[in-house]
Amino acid sequence: MQSAGESREQALRSDESGIEEVLRGFASRAEELLQSQERMTGLLEAVVALTEDLSLDAVLERVVQSACTLLQARYGALGVIGDNGALSHFITVGIDAGLAARIGPLPTGHGVLGLLITHPSPLRLHNLTEHPEAYGFPAHHPPMQSFLGVPIRVREVAFGNLYLTQKEGGEDFTAEDEALAVALAAAAGVAIENARLYDDSRRRARWLEACMDVSGLMLSSGRDYTSGGLDPVAHRALRESGSALVLLAAPAEDGSGYVVIGVAGDTGNVFAGETLTLECPVLEDVLDGGGPVVLEDSSVVLAEVDDRIRGPLLAVALRTPEANHGVLLMIRNSERVNYSRTDIEMGAVYGTYIALALELTRVHRLREQLLVYSDRDRIARDLHDLVIQRLFAAGLSVQSLTRFTTDDHAAERIRNITNELDGAIRSLRDTIYSLKSSSSEMELLSGRIRRIAKSSAKALPFVPRLTMTGPVDAVTPDKADNVVAVVSEGLSNAIRHSGADSISVSVSVVRGRVTVVITDNGTGFADPEKRNGLINLEDRARMLNGDCTITSAPNAGTSLKWAVPL
Repeated sequence: MQSAGESREQALRSDESGIEEVLRGFASRAEELLQSQERMTGLLEAVVALTEDLSLDAVLERVVQSACTLLQARYGALGVIGDNGALSHFITVGIDAGLAARIGPLPTGHGVLGLLITHPSPLRLHNLTEHPEAYGFPAHHPPMQSFLGVPIRVREVAFGNLYLTQKEGGEDFTAEDEALAVALAAAAGVAIENARLYDDSRRRARWLEACMDVSGLMLSSGRDYTSGGLDPVAHRALRESGSALVLLAAPAEDGSGYVVIGVAGDTGNVFAGETLTLECPVLEDVLDGGGPVVLEDSSVVLAEVDDRIRGPLLAVALRTPEANHGVLLMIRNSERVNYSRTDIEMGAVYGTYIALALELTRVHRLREQLLVYSDRDRIARDLHDLVIQRLFAAGLSVQSLTRFTTDDHAAERIRNITNELDGAIRSLRDTIYSLKSSSSEMELLSGRIRRIAKSSAKALPFVPRLTMTGPVDAVTPDKADNVVAVVSEGLSNAIRHSGADSISVSVSVVRGRVTVVITDNGTGFADPEKRNGLINLEDRARMLNGDCTITSAPNAGTSLKWAVPL
């Protein structure tokens, strides 16, 4: 039998063993808690690091770096999902630039990378290459086995995916690693959204600054930009849009296409002064003054000059309610991503500023011409009312002196002086007629049309709506006279016979034709009477190889369309 002492000794040893086991358990648990605390601290540090920079590119790279550090991954990447469902951006960590160049093009979303695009949920793999969806690695690509991928969402919309491979020590990524990656991806979504908003506001601010700069340049220089000299405007659009080529094209005077009056980019000299037909169905709406349009392949539009130009194309109309000044074309390289919504919206605003500046310079030029014409009229009136009358009076006075002399020599001198005064009067009258005729002949067609519309409005309780599109002032004088006559006759008929409370006049020069359309919402008619005015309009169109169409119905208004080729 054991003594009491031995029993107490065994009990003490048993108690010591139990205490040691409990202490070891506490130590193990404390180590786990310490590791968890360290990982949580690392997660918090990673989240804080995401907010240190508001640049989108910097935030995306920081997300990958933080994930690699936090989860002890050798390689990391972040793929941004584009509009077509493929990866448009791919940011990597762990692969230097030299190795990346040897590997070749960045992934676009095949294999396991694409699996997270179609099924946006966390994915952990022991060996990446053994997955059924594995696509394989290109040459020079480093080996990768353990894999962890989690989606990144921005406002509940998939923005991209975070990929991590090759956990340090050759271990697999754990469920805890996955939870940390998901938490980091959630924080990254918020940081990315803030960065996107900040980046968008900065881009819009730069675009607006560009709008103010180019409009100020165009309005302050006093130059006529309608025929060229818009290269600085194109260069600013090139910089703000991230394009490789920018073209500004204005309607050709003969209506045969669009002449390039501004270029920017390495290949811009190829297009300088060229005429583009722009016969692309997708561009018809833009050319008619519609909203901006994006084409995936610019060669559809520019192949007639250089078929090597390929890449996304953004077309913006240069148009005001009064006139069409052309189109702005921005083209990116084929390897660049498509234009963002911000570029499209602000590109349209930029085009509007250019069009307004062109319209203001045109109006300023017209105003200067009108001032010249007005000054000529004043001079003519002064010459007629003051100078000629005084010369005529002086001539009569000199001529009356013959009554007071019988000297033949003196009478001959008086007759010579009188003849000189008569010659001076005739010369002054010729000058007056020249001044008046030059003023009327040099008046632009757009000004003559506006004058007719303004004059017609005196007999109406409202003002007719007038719209002019294309190079109206480039119409040849013979056809310009016919256009003026058609507008005058059409307005006169609408005012006298329609009883309308709304009349619109449209004069356009598009694709080699000048078209006049006059519509009203008056009483209309079933069978038009062949009045002399309508017959004259048809005769004018027929003589110029054009056509004249009148459409009307009782209580449905009347529409007159007169069109002739240029």
